[in-house]
Formats: sequence, structure tokens, C-alpha cells
Amino acid sequence: MGFFDQSDGSANRPNFSFTPPLLTGDRIQDALRRNEWHFQIDEDGDVCGLWDDNLFYFLRVGKQQEILHVRGRWHHSLQVDQRAEVREVMDDWHRDRLWPKGYTRVNDDGELRVFAEHTVDFENGVTDDQLLQTIKCGISTSLQLFTHLGEHFGKS
Repeated sequence: MGFFDQSDGSANRPNFSFTPPLLTGDRIQDALRRNEWHFQIDEDGDVCGLWDDNLFYFLRVGKQQEILHVRGRWHHSLQVDQRAEVREVMDDWHRDRLWPKGYTRVNDDGELRVFAEHTVDFENGVTDDQLLQTIKCGISTSLQLFTHLGEHFGKS
């Protein structure tokens, strides 16, 4: 196909008929089991577990629950008056890295909590390898953010 060729190139494309299976809660649990990771199902039926003392949830969201949402909560809390400093640290993080998205919330006890999220839409299905890679990415990049915050705020 030349640079100015107007054909769509479909004659040269292979015809793949494989459609990956849809995202399910059982498939998330199977991916965690295959890696011998410990997890539990909470009272709402959500899959969750601890990595380096940080709580992670593996949620399905969207109209058909086709979106995998990996959410981690840093096990340390900060003072509310540190929010601007936390945001500055996370803004620097977001400028240099794609994942995860980090944000803060103030809990009912008035403590500042930090969360990290990695979300991927699997509307057209997901292979086992893609699912595992997404879970690993959500966990590992969140742990990197939490380590970075710990170093900055003197919390290990």
C-alpha cells in the first residue's frame, strides 16, 4: 500500500474470528488465584485484598459491568492541612506517569486518605493475559505511588 493509496487495506488484513470472553467477577477471582494472591469477598460482594498493608478493590463498573476498576487505599493517613502538599506531590506524579490516578478524601474521622485507581474498559472482552496485566498494573503502579508518598512524608 503506497503513501497515497486510498484503499482501506482490508484485503491485506487477516480475518480473526476470536472474540475474548467478557469480564466477570469469577474471572477476576481466577486471575488472583492463579497468582496465589490472597483476597476475600466483602459484604457487598466486591473482591478485595491487602498488598503491603494497602487495601485494594477489584470492581466491575459500567452498564454491563464491563469496566475493571482497580482501587487502592494507602494504609497511612495524613492531616487535612497537608492536602495541598499531597496534591502537589501527586500533580508531579501525574505529569511524569500514566498510572495510577491518585486523589484524596477526608474520612469521617477527619483524616486525609490517599487513593489510587487504574481503570480499563473491556467492553469487547478481555483475554486472561490482558486481565492479569491490568490487575498487576493497577496494583504495582499504586504501590509505587504509595511508596513515593511515604518517602516524601516520612512514612514507611
